[in-house]
Amino acid sequence: MTIPIRNLYYLFTYAWARFPAGNEIPVGVDECPDLHNLLAKLLIDGTNRLIRKGLDRGYETRREDLRSPKGRLILDEIVKRQTLQRGQVVCEYDELIRDVLNNQILKAAVRMLARADALEKVYRHELRLIARRLEDVSDIHLQAACFRRVQLSRNTRQYGLLLQICELVFRCLLPEESGGGARFADILNDEVRMSTVFEEFLRNFYAHEQDRFTVGSEVMTWEAKALTPGALSYLPTMRTDLTLRSPDRIVVADAKYYTSTLAHYHGGSKVHSGNLYQLYTYLRHIAAQTPAAQADGLLIYPAVKTSLRLDYELPNHRIRVATVDLARPWQEIHHELLDLLLGDFATTDSVLAA
Repeated sequence: MTIPIRNLYYLFTYAWARFPAGNEIPVGVDECPDLHNLLAKLLIDGTNRLIRKGLDRGYETRREDLRSPKGRLILDEIVKRQTLQRGQVVCEYDELIRDVLNNQILKAAVRMLARADALEKVYRHELRLIARRLEDVSDIHLQAACFRRVQLSRNTRQYGLLLQICELVFRCLLPEESGGGARFADILNDEVRMSTVFEEFLRNFYAHEQDRFTVGSEVMTWEAKALTPGALSYLPTMRTDLTLRSPDRIVVADAKYYTSTLAHYHGGSKVHSGNLYQLYTYLRHIAAQTPAAQADGLLIYPAVKTSLRLDYELPNHRIRVATVDLARPWQEIHHELLDLLLGDFATTDSVLAA
């Protein structure tokens, strides 16, 4: 799947809940030839901005033998080791340092990305300069657990986007067998990873770009009674990708990222059956729990060679199956996504007229 670099920027920034003001993009983004060069530019610009403003710092407790007292005197150590005979005292004090987890992750990701194959020379050079400017920050072996340990506060929220970029770099860079470099995984054709990105992109887009519906992901309760003791605990969780609610209408939207928009059965192309069955099940449960509201379904795929906009009317529910072409100009994508949600469904009269 080919997505223009500008649209990749929008796709990931919305997925990360970082909304471009006025749909503006940073200078130079359009010149990035691919995703890993885009990530390099964003990481370079963001880290340099952080360094100028001042990196996050934390206190580290240190214990040293000093000639001038500093902090707390450790009397038992002074007596035990007889440091006064050398004209020294044992002191314990807190020192403010930049060697904290947020900066360690930044440095590790910068060094990883600098080894990536096919990285523009100017970006590789800039990344290495940043690593040298962080020489007082420890080198760590980056692991998934590092990102789970991060706790951002109001004072460190500026790290949010950068750490999300770092995590994407960590998950997508694959070491070469020779051990000398790394190659960037083809994430755009990775249905598992991109399904999560596409879902979060749509959820945050609709939450930010319209105010008619509240937007969230919901867990629904099964309309079921256990005939066997404990049977309910074996039912799978019903969690929607997106549930959009207004006083009189509920839209359950499923975001599906496939490298092939349609499934192929016996020589014909069909909508993926499992997607429709799942969406219809969600709608029936929502209708049972909220009978006063109209419950509609929306199934959205990225367009891959095939563009679709199919409206169906089923008993008590309408379902729209549609693609969004991520290769089109961003303003057209923006308009299309809003129209998929807010636009009228086709009617029987419009079908007959066509």
